Amino acid sequence: MIKTTSISKNWISKVTFFGIRKKLKKNIFKIINMLILPVHMKNGFLKRYGLIILFFIVFSVVGVSSFNYVQTPAKKLPIYSPSMVSDELVEEDLRYVKKYHRISDFSLLNQNGENVTQNDYKNKIYVADFFFTTCPDICPIMTGNMVYLQEKLKESDVMLASFSVTPEVDTVEVLKSYSLEKGVDDSKWNLMTGEKKQIYDLARKSFLVAKKIHNEKNHGMIHTENFVLVDKEKRIRGYYDGTNKDEMIKLLDDIKILIDSYESS
Repeated sequence: MIKTTSISKNWISKVTFFGIRKKLKKNIFKIINMLILPVHMKNGFLKRYGLIILFFIVFSVVGVSSFNYVQTPAKKLPIYSPSMVSDELVEEDLRYVKKYHRISDFSLLNQNGENVTQNDYKNKIYVADFFFTTCPDICPIMTGNMVYLQEKLKESDVMLASFSVTPEVDTVEVLKSYSLEKGVDDSKWNLMTGEKKQIYDLARKSFLVAKKIHNEKNHGMIHTENFVLVDKEKRIRGYYDGTNKDEMIKLLDDIKILIDSYESS
């Protein structure tokens, strides 16, 4: 019984193979029939070389597709330096710096009164912005888009950072109330306050996102709508309009490119 079953299976396999081969030859005949050959040569030619021609057609298609895939370079994000950013957003002594720019260390308080430093973002990709809680125009939109990013990135270890440009108003208590109102995830997103000069320096010497208020003695600045993408090496990899939802989609795409670049390296 066992031998009979084995022979039957082998016979069926052979029949199936020859059936498939017959169909392939029939189809390749149709292709080759379109070639310019004398009528009396076609049948003999196809019977002898049909499968070989089919093999080379398939091989060529796969080969060209693979070549094109290999030749398509992986997308890389730029590494921003002060010289690439508008002068009005950068302190004078940094405007011509062309490389090696990094986000400086900081020490600030978050919405829970916890000290936050660069170490809390060590080996992390993160998105940063500058805002203030009493801002009536662009800040509510920016915060809404940060909440959107928080939701989209909840399964990743990408973090968020928001720095208040009016720390004298945005105390820890104010930031806590604001974070509860907006639905901030404390484990992913720090809203920060602290010394005004330190925040000013971060905005204009590190993240490069604020305009200076001239004749203002107390480190006055006007923050922009920019969201900043920072990589694990503390380098700026992108700027995005924090009031524009399409820009948020682009930002999420760029975050994926950045994540993939680390995973493939």
